[in-house]
Amino acid sequence: MFLIFWFLILRPQMRAQKALRDKIASIKKGDQVVTGGGFIGKVLKVDENYVELELGQGVKVKAVRSTIADIVPPPGAAND
Repeated sequence: MFLIFWFLILRPQMRAQKALRDKIASIKKGDQVVTGGGFIGKVLKVDENYVELELGQGVKVKAVRSTIADIVPPPGAAND
């Protein structure tokens, strides 16, 4: 029973979390990201714990790196 639970629920969830951690670790200047609060912004500066985002023209915020939910692909990029 435990093996079924492991392969159907735990293993895929752990893979997804690892993929998200790797994606967040690879954030670089110029990427467009979505925060946990739903804000979409362009990365201006990356620090070990923080990311400086531009949400709009002249609107800059500092976000905790772990609150980044996803990296948005640039417009016109092929979906994986």
